Amino acid sequence: MENGSTPPSAKAGDPDQNGHLPLSARLIGVGVRGARTVGKATGIDRAVEVAAEEAIVAAVESEAVERAMARVLQGPIVEEAVQGALESDTVKKALLEAMDSELVDEVWKRLLASDQAQQLVERIAEAPEVRAAISAQGAGLIEDIGRTIGKLTRRLDDSFERIARRLVFRRRRAVASDHAGAVSRGLALAIDGVIVNLSFTAIVAIATLIDNAFGGGGGNASNFAIAVGSTAWLGLGGLYLVGFWSLAGQTPGMRFVGIRLNLPRLPLRRSIKRLIGLGLSVVAFGIGFLGIVFGERRRAWDDRFAGTDVIYDDRRPEPAPWSQPEPALDEGAGAAGEPALDEQGGGAGGDQEDDVDREDDEGAERLAGAAGADRDP
Repeated sequence: MENGSTPPSAKAGDPDQNGHLPLSARLIGVGVRGARTVGKATGIDRAVEVAAEEAIVAAVESEAVERAMARVLQGPIVEEAVQGALESDTVKKALLEAMDSELVDEVWKRLLASDQAQQLVERIAEAPEVRAAISAQGAGLIEDIGRTIGKLTRRLDDSFERIARRLVFRRRRAVASDHAGAVSRGLALAIDGVIVNLSFTAIVAIATLIDNAFGGGGGNASNFAIAVGSTAWLGLGGLYLVGFWSLAGQTPGMRFVGIRLNLPRLPLRRSIKRLIGLGLSVVAFGIGFLGIVFGERRRAWDDRFAGTDVIYDDRRPEPAPWSQPEPALDEGAGAAGEPALDEQGGGAGGDQEDDVDREDDEGAERLAGAAGADRDP
């Protein structure tokens, strides 16, 4: 080392103490640069690149590479990668930022404004299942309202009867009756009257429109026209009552309140007798209805003429489909080999009905409390 010789540990390509490369390294560098210059001049480097590119493309498009990629995609690697991406906080943050961006709002606006979205809405609205569900929901709401009103009118029947009997010094009823009282029957008759009046008004409006269209006079109605209209109104009301009594045993007003005749369908002759009795009760200034309050069976003249009774109709809501037990194939297994429902599951339908009745009772009691029921100490 002292005489300036190269140390044994120094490599051939390492710079010396003065920072210069050895001669051999400088010669090799000059050769590489020269070869590169010659390759560019002759186009050899471009040919090598093209050949390497074609070789890579051919290798990627080969069947072996396709089979390898298919094996990778079918393996657990892709599933694990997707699961890891979904669980990544970074991906979640990116998705939330994308949902809050204006781009998503613009996409939704264009989607809702498109003709395809409008056609989809129209198809859904016209679907029989959707219409049936809407109709069932509306009918169910009306039924619930009617059941609640029916609970209230039953209590008002007893309260009204107690007050009326006390006013005439009659003994109060000892046992509750299942026959409909004055309040329930009066409300049902009033609802039927509203339906008849609306129907008659619609018929008269149509007849008037037709008369005016064909040049009919628009002057004041004559006495003859009033008489004809009154007769038509009475005829429509009588046909309405007789028809529903004979076909269903109850009118729409009776069904809404929750009362019905003791027969499912009343014969036509007895329906006419009942209509006559109802008319005589009205003509006699309501004397024929006193039996509803003071009679043991709460019968008016129309009931006596037709030999019928008006009783309460205990309507219970249909239980939900999921509350009904599945029919079992044998004692221990269900239809799909699963164990049959136990007693608790099998009684879910009854529990649901009891809960609905209990809610209706509580609501009716709150409403009836405002009527001030007269109770003995």
